[in-house]
Formats: sequence, structure tokens, C-alpha cells
Amino acid sequence: MTNPLAGLFKARQRDAARSALYADSVHRCGAYLAAPGPLIPRQTRLTQAIGTLTASLDGPAADPFDALLTVGERALEAGGDASAELALSVAGTATRLRQRSRAAWRLHGAALDGLGRDDEALESYERYLALVPGGEGAPGTVRRIDTLRQRRAALDELAGLVSDGTADSSAPPAELTPRLAALVRQRTARDGAGDPAVRRLAELYGTYRRLVERDAVPAALPDAVTPVGVAGLRALLTGRTVCVVASSAEVPGGVLDGYDVVVRCDAFRAGARTDLHALTPRGATPWDGPPWTAATGIRLVFDEAAPRWRRIVRQRLVPGAQEHIGDVSLRRPLTDPALLGESAWGEDASTAFTVLRLLDFLDVSPRLDLIGFPASGAGAMRPAEAAWVADHSTQRDDSTMRTALR
Repeated sequence: MTNPLAGLFKARQRDAARSALYADSVHRCGAYLAAPGPLIPRQTRLTQAIGTLTASLDGPAADPFDALLTVGERALEAGGDASAELALSVAGTATRLRQRSRAAWRLHGAALDGLGRDDEALESYERYLALVPGGEGAPGTVRRIDTLRQRRAALDELAGLVSDGTADSSAPPAELTPRLAALVRQRTARDGAGDPAVRRLAELYGTYRRLVERDAVPAALPDAVTPVGVAGLRALLTGRTVCVVASSAEVPGGVLDGYDVVVRCDAFRAGARTDLHALTPRGATPWDGPPWTAATGIRLVFDEAAPRWRRIVRQRLVPGAQEHIGDVSLRRPLTDPALLGESAWGEDASTAFTVLRLLDFLDVSPRLDLIGFPASGAGAMRPAEAAWVADHSTQRDDSTMRTALR
């Protein structure tokens, strides 16, 4: 005889398990918000999404699944490993709640991708794609799967050429890239650039770097704009004198004529000569800011999170307003281990210091000056940044507020 209460008990068990999964996600969100350190503006939307998720759990007829997915998406927007880990946790909960949710598996793959866990990301992307009829509407994921497969093939061949674990495919790109670069330098110094094995190592390393930066240029970039990476920027600046001018500085006429490249940061007076414009878009939705209409030769946009950087550039770039746009390899020069790798400056580093430190690192300009930045007070860089400038300057003229680093 069938027990008429069996179905009710099973339904209650399912509801209890479902509630426990949501409760665990809310707990993880709380732990993320309670972690030491101030919340930066770009985390505002994530905080709001967490609040929406928490509120949605109270309604008896509400389905908090979409709110859960939004938390994961906002976490990826926020950038950083801690946010990516939160996104991965949320996505894992979502895939357990609905094993055939396309959005959940796509989020799961994106979170793993953001953490540099390529093989696992590939599996999740393929799970997502299997749920999309004919792959329609998922060209970006198809391209990403192809990129990850090619990267894995390049690393497999690299691992076959070396046996010291340098090409361990489980390591994230941020860790693996400098290790591979060091390997190529060591083998070149030991065996010479003409050695066939060294040439193949260099070729594979170049392939890997290209694949890491394959998404360097946002979709729909205007045809008239040429993207430049680190090597391209170095070539554009080699042998040219450069000055970084404070946005609020009133520079006497003729002073800037002695420089080949004038760098300005963020907002500045319309019509002012600007050969390189550096920006750090800030706020909860930095892609919604005004378009960049000021004319310049090179425009560099700084941002820690690659997906957000692509959206910012795609939405705010104006065709014809610049000849070159820095690609994703230049979006976070201070913290990128493939460049400076100086994480102590944090995400709130000033734009002027970021571009100055990048130019100093490239070390291709015979003259590099700061103009219009006081040593202290209003308009000065942050104390730690000003201290670095003072330690590396060769001359300071307070009457003109000119600081020479070369």
C-alpha cells in the first residue's frame, strides 16, 4: 500500500536541502563583506546584489535563483581573486540547484576562467554549450573554448620540452607567464638564440602569450583605432622625451614644446595638447561615464578586471578620437606580474603615478618629467607615491613644479 505522506516528506526534504544551499551562499556572501579592508566603489553593485538575494529569501513565493546568479555576475565585475572565489561558490550552488541551467554553467566557467583554472573552466564551458541548442547565441563561449584548448596544446608541448615543472598547465596565467619568460631568458643565455630548442621555446612562449591576451581587444573596436600592447607602446615611445602633466596645472606657453610626448590623466582642459591620455575609470558603473572625445595619439585605460575593462572601452571609446588604444596587457601595469608586479600600490593608485611608473619601467625615454605636481598638499600624489617619486627623481624645481626622473 502506498504511503500518501511519502511524497510530502520528499518534497519537504528537497525544500530543506534547497534552503540550506541558499543559506550557505548567503553565509559566504557575508564572510566576503566582512573580510578586512575597505570596500572600493566598484563593489557597490555587488553589495546591492547581495542585499537583493538576502531579501528575496524571505518571500514565500519568491524564487531567489536569478538573484543568486546576479551576485555571481557582480562578483566577477568587481574583479580580484576574492571576488572570483565568491562567484565560483555562488555558481557552484546554482549548478547544484539547477543542473541544467545554462546561465549557471556559464557563470561557473567564467569564475574558473577568472581564477586561471583553465582545464576546469573548459569543462564548465562545454557543459554550458551542451545545453545551448546548436550553440546558437554563444559565439563568445565557442571562441573562448577554442582559445583555452589552444593554450593547453601549447603548454603540453612546452612541458614536453622541459621537465622542471615550469610549464605546469594547472598554474594560472598570472603565475605561469613570468615563469615561462624566465625560462626562455635562461635557455637563451645558456644555449644562444640560434639553438633550435631555444627558438621553439620562444615560439611556444609567444603563442601562449598571444592566446592569454587573445581577448585583448574588445568587440566592436572602431576600425580606425590600432590596439597596442607593451611592445607596441615601447616602440612608440623609444627615444622620445616625455612629460606627465597634472590635470589642474597651468603650464606657461612654450614649456611643453620641448617634449615629444605630453601625457595627461583623467579629465583635463579641452584643447590642451595631449599625445598620450591615461585614465582610471572609477565608480560603480565606470562604463556609463561620458565618451572620450578629447583628441589624443595614444589612450591607455587602467582597470583591474578584464571583463569590466572590455566593457568600459567598448562603450566609451569614440572613433577618430585616438590613433592607438592600449590593449588588455596594459590595463593594470602596477599589479601585473608580467610587468611591474607591485601589488602594494593597490587598486586606488592614482592615474598619474600608474602611467609614470609604467613609463619609468619601460625605460625607453631619454627624458621623463613630472610637471605641475606639488610635493605635498592639494594636487599632490598620495604620500607613498610622492615618496617613490622623491626617491627616484634627479632634480626638482619647486618654482615650476617640474620633477625630473631622467
